[in-house]
Amino acid sequence: MNKNDLISNIATKSGLTKRDVEAVLNGFMDEVTEALAGGDKVQLIGFGNFETSKRAGRTGRNPQTGEPMDIPESVVPKFTAGKKLREAIK
Repeated sequence: MNKNDLISNIATKSGLTKRDVEAVLNGFMDEVTEALAGGDKVQLIGFGNFETSKRAGRTGRNPQTGEPMDIPESVVPKFTAGKKLREAIK
């Protein structure tokens, strides 16, 4: 399912217009992005948690030359499914 499919399904089930649903979905994604960028955690009880995780730096290898190279530490987004979501997809 892609974003357009999600918007269409929500619009059908809720009775809202696709334009309204798209505005709400975009607002949701913007808020989650801003919260994660600020180092906050977003909890949706029953659905899941959005948070960031630090990935440690390490030494890797250039696949073309085989030379060692440093890979710096990074911050990556992480989603953990909530109990209701895990049970629903079993």
